[in-house]
Amino acid sequence: MESQNNKMAVTEEAFPSVRKECGKRGRKPGRKTSTEKIDIKAKLERSRQSARECRARKKLRYQYLEELVADREKAVVALRAELERYILWSRQLNEHVSTPNTDQFLKEIGIIKEE
Repeated sequence: MESQNNKMAVTEEAFPSVRKECGKRGRKPGRKTSTEKIDIKAKLERSRQSARECRARKKLRYQYLEELVADREKAVVALRAELERYILWSRQLNEHVSTPNTDQFLKEIGIIKEE
């Protein structure tokens, strides 16, 4: 009898994947212990906290993007004003009209050197 038990133990050690099927495995549905209920409540609270943090991060990201867009729009307005100034000076140069603004422009771009 002892030799049969030894053979069985050796067989189980040599082939660990070979097991006796003893019915269904896993959790049984509908059976929750009090610790599992507490775990579910804790998990739900963690989920809610995570959702709050996610919404806060999302709000901060939108604020950052709105500020970025506002800064870019200000830069666009400034560049358009500069472009209009260059167009005006270009027309004045083509018409050979010299004004103090035109002289300032020519100094800025380096055509007229300051003495």
